[in-house]
Amino acid sequence: MLIGVPAEIKNHEYRVGLVPSSVRELIAQGHQVIVQHDAGAKIGFDDAAYEQVGATLAPTAADVFRTADMIVKVKEPQPQECKMLRKDQVLFTYLHLAPDPEQAKLLQESGCVAIAYETVTDNRGGLPLLAPMSEVAGRMSIQAGAKSLEIVNGGSGILLGGVPGVAPGKVVVLGGGVVGTNAVRMAMGMGAQVVVIDRSIERLNLLDLQFGSKIITIYSTTDAIERHVARADLVVGAVLVPGGSAPKLLTREMIKKMRPGSVVVDVSIDQGGCFETSRPTTHQEPTYVVDGVVHYCVTNMPGGVPRTSTFALNNATLPFILALAKLGYKEAMKRDPHLLKGLNVCKGHLTHKVVAEALKKEYVTAEVAMN
Repeated sequence: MLIGVPAEIKNHEYRVGLVPSSVRELIAQGHQVIVQHDAGAKIGFDDAAYEQVGATLAPTAADVFRTADMIVKVKEPQPQECKMLRKDQVLFTYLHLAPDPEQAKLLQESGCVAIAYETVTDNRGGLPLLAPMSEVAGRMSIQAGAKSLEIVNGGSGILLGGVPGVAPGKVVVLGGGVVGTNAVRMAMGMGAQVVVIDRSIERLNLLDLQFGSKIITIYSTTDAIERHVARADLVVGAVLVPGGSAPKLLTREMIKKMRPGSVVVDVSIDQGGCFETSRPTTHQEPTYVVDGVVHYCVTNMPGGVPRTSTFALNNATLPFILALAKLGYKEAMKRDPHLLKGLNVCKGHLTHKVVAEALKKEYVTAEVAMN
């Protein structure tokens, strides 16, 4: 199979779909790889690094899309990329279709086979291709929040860890999954007072076993969220409905009750955001202020540390890429029901039920769409 790797074009996105070592692995197994010029240059992988492992270089994205059987990316395709996709071409990347009807429409019109990293599952009910970026985003959320709390960035001027004689800042994490757990770890490391709110008692028990008395675990109710958020210096939104839109946990009224200069970081923004006041931002302009509260809602947070993120993502995606390349998408999905869960769009049909429901579009089973 010929695998294509275009350069990412989203604002300040420097990750790349395949690192040279992954390309080498694919070529060693009999496949071909075409990489766009300078696709990995910003994170230390120049064209020579790809040529040395056997990749072919292409001057433009159009050359990659025109020739490849499968496109491997990181972020969701932008409109101009969607229009370069063709019938039966496999696209393997993050999609986040629930809040993006325009992308869904363009992918359907292309006739491509679009497999989303974020809905591939595993034997434990986890999301193995989302987890690495969730780990990065969770850790970055505290860094971003701490920076946003500085007075020059519109924050209240609070140091999360405090100093002797001065109380630390209060961090509230909404959601105790992969993002939330990593946010908790970083906030604890900075010395903040940490409260994590989740509706799963089992998850709260695991967090209590992991972190003990260093954090406060709270069962999620509207009342609990309202009380703790009102006194928080930093709130991290870390909730997920796989494939679907994130629930709105913070209302505009709750935001208004926060102290001026407080910060909210919405890691769920890729799926529409979990705060009513959230709207997507970029690394170039990451924050805005609503009712005196600083909002950080960057849609590709791990792109801020692209080298680390790229390696972490490749570690998770490479086995699936190898399977798709060796077997073709139909046979690979027939053998692996977890990969099948990743199929979001196939030959004009929406094939993930939660995505179709979020978009209020017709749902067709993956098995039917592939035949």
